[in-house]
Parts: sequence; C-alpha cells; structure tokens
Amino acid sequence: MAPAEFAKEAAWPRLLVDEWTETRETLHMWVQIVGKVRLACAPLVNHWWQVTLYVTPRGLTTSGIPYGSGLFDIEFDFTQHTLVVRTSEGGRRDVALRSMPVMDFHARLMSGLFELGVPVEIQNHPNETEVAIDFTDDFVHRTYDPHAVHLFWQQLVQAHRGMTAFRSYFAGKVSPVHFFWGAMDLACTRFSGRRAPAHPGGAPHCGDWVMVEGYSHELSSCGFWPGGGEEGAFYSYAYPEPEGFSLAPVVPEAASYSREHGQFLLPYEAVRQSADPDATLAAFLHSTYDAAADGGRWDRSTLETDPRRWASRQR
Repeated sequence: MAPAEFAKEAAWPRLLVDEWTETRETLHMWVQIVGKVRLACAPLVNHWWQVTLYVTPRGLTTSGIPYGSGLFDIEFDFTQHTLVVRTSEGGRRDVALRSMPVMDFHARLMSGLFELGVPVEIQNHPNETEVAIDFTDDFVHRTYDPHAVHLFWQQLVQAHRGMTAFRSYFAGKVSPVHFFWGAMDLACTRFSGRRAPAHPGGAPHCGDWVMVEGYSHELSSCGFWPGGGEEGAFYSYAYPEPEGFSLAPVVPEAASYSREHGQFLLPYEAVRQSADPDATLAAFLHSTYDAAADGGRWDRSTLETDPRRWASRQR
C-alpha cells in the first residue's frame, strides 16, 4: 500500500456495523446515561442543544455542566478507555470502560457523582430505542470491545472535521457539530429563520413534545449515523421537506434518497473508499443543503458566507 493510501486508511478506518453490534448497543446505553445527567442539570436551550455530547481529541464529552456554584463534566476517553468525571473544585472520579452490564455502569457513574458532591437523578430508561430496558435493570447490554470503540471514535473525528468545515459557510442560525445520544448520531443543523409546522413526533419511547421542540423551526440537517449501511452512513434531510427535494440532483453518485428514512444517505464506505474522502463528503453536504435551501426558497444571500473572507488580511 502506498504511503498516501495507508494514511487515508488510518484516518478513515473500516468498521463494519455487524462486527460491533453488541458493543454499539452497550455504548448507546452508556452515552444515554451520561447525556441524561447533562439533561437533568443544564438549562433548556432551543432544540435540546443543552443535552448533546461533543467530539474531543480523546472521545466524547458533555463539556462543562452547571451545578450549584460550580461546574462538572464527564468525558468518555476512548484512547485510555476510561470515563472521567471532573469538578471545578478539583474532584475527579474514573470509571474503567470494559465489558460490564449497563446496570453496573449506571451504578458506578452515579456513585462517583455522589462522592463528588453532585447527586443527580435521571430518567431511568433510554429514549428513541425500540426496546427500553430500565438502566438499573439492564443486564442484557454488557459488551465493550475497546478496539471497535476506538475505530468508531476515529470515524466521528473524520465526520466532525468535515461537518465543521461545512458549518463555516453559514452565517445564519446553525447548531454546533454535536452528538445526539438518543439516536447516537453526530449532527449539524442549519435554519432558515422561519417557524415550522408542529412535528408529528413518533420516535419510540420519546414524547411527541420532544420532537416539537427539536423541529420548531425550518431546517436542513446533516450528520453521521453508525447504524446505517455496511459501515454507517452520512445523512441529510429537511424539515419540512420542500416539494421536489427527493428528486434533487445530489452528489456523489453513491448518494441516494431513502423514502423509508425521508433523507438522503451516503454510505460511509463510499466516502472512505473515494480518492478524496474530504471532498466527497463536502460535495454531499453542500449539494443536499442546496436542495433544501433552493426547494424551501431560503434567503441564501443573507444566510450564507465565505469562511475565507478575511484570508488575505491574515497573511
């Protein structure tokens, strides 16, 4: 393998969905528990932005969460495979990430928080999953493969890079690139500035009012989901979906509209195997946004910008 090909393979790792299903399902429960801690403590921000996790150079973090007169955070370190809880008073507790039932992970995290002076009560079951076993009773999900989780985190790093670059072209209201633990996907959402019709809801084990808040304004959203396709998939959708959106000419050729999911999908493996993965992902993100913005008649001249607009002044 040529050096350039080896570097690309290392940066965009291969991880078949079927190879880590049990680990992914366990990790999904763990990130839900951590996300619900943030939900219990952080004040509401539009579209539930206060509940998400963020990609870091080591894994996923809550960022700083207010509590009392201080802050605490929780980070999944997928390089050392440790869950780290820290407080602004200097306290710290570590939980080793290894195969264990969800009920044990829940108990260890809650015990660590209590010892640090941050006792938290959370909703005891997961959301947006077909099966919702109470965390304190979940002995089913218990597998943790550190190698697979490390590869997944590397995929998130690449998706985060591409979506952060894409985000920089928008001057209007736009979300951070953040990880939603309900569906376990990395997402970034742009808004036209107009209100949207009330969302019908329908997500499993999740109140319809949750979706009403999440989709209160007209949007175009993109992201990466590790459960779609052979190696996961990038996605892009619009709410409300404008007429003709599904027929829009998007690129690359491997992208297609899924009527089942109501969104455009681009297999991760198509990006990974392309000659230029960054350019392939960028083409998908920009062309699907074009379809949403043009179809919805967004005021693109006001909402969009050039991230290189000051480049000449920086030399």
